[in-house]
Amino acid sequence: MRLFAGFFLAVLLMATVHAQQPDYEREKRWSDQIVPAVLVGDVVWIKQKSGHDFLAIYTQAEKPRGAVIIGHGRGWNPDFELYGALRVKLAEQGYTTLAIQLPVLGPGAKVGDYLPTYPDAEERYSLAAKFLQDKGFDKIAIVSHSLGAAMANQYLIHANSTPIKAWVFIGIINGLEEMFRIKIPVLDVFGSKDWEITQVGAYERRKQILKVPGSDQVVVPDAQHFFEGREDDLVKVVVEFLDGRFVAGKSATTSSK
Repeated sequence: MRLFAGFFLAVLLMATVHAQQPDYEREKRWSDQIVPAVLVGDVVWIKQKSGHDFLAIYTQAEKPRGAVIIGHGRGWNPDFELYGALRVKLAEQGYTTLAIQLPVLGPGAKVGDYLPTYPDAEERYSLAAKFLQDKGFDKIAIVSHSLGAAMANQYLIHANSTPIKAWVFIGIINGLEEMFRIKIPVLDVFGSKDWEITQVGAYERRKQILKVPGSDQVVVPDAQHFFEGREDDLVKVVVEFLDGRFVAGKSATTSSK
């Protein structure tokens, strides 16, 4: 009986470990769907230490004032609706973008199921930053949404060094962690009709981020979690924030909550 229990526990642990791994097959299905449809920007593949190549879409601005890494939310891809709009519209406004595929799990995976994938996500943010550095950029920001923002939070507090100069998190779904370790300006953006989990923590987040000079919190009126129909309003807020940090002689004009 004891032997059987031990065998059952071993099988359970193996299943748990397997479930914690990024779903590369789902990533491939996303890329098979996305790559042929990309009309603006260039598809690039970035190799991880494991040998896995993840998808990214590099969209160049005509006269870039800086570069932005775009991180998507839970289970999505770098060209899905809001993220496709951000990568193209920010490039049109003068910021070259690199929208990256973050780790995904199966369709039924909950937010908590993604915790073991955070180190993988951190590596992807780091490699994306290096990609942009190799392109000659020294003014680099992260613009991340929902779970992608939580993953960016982990990257920024764990990285020994990073070229990231500013961080925009949109509709973050949990509280910020160890903000005292993040010394770069941050912008917290969410919609007035965003998910409750995002709105509930807004007051506490604001107290944390305003300890960092140049940081701000902005609520976009009538916007929901994915900013349907409010993409231009979101882009305007993000560009104003980035210009205030990256462009000499400009100061931020965003309005705090």
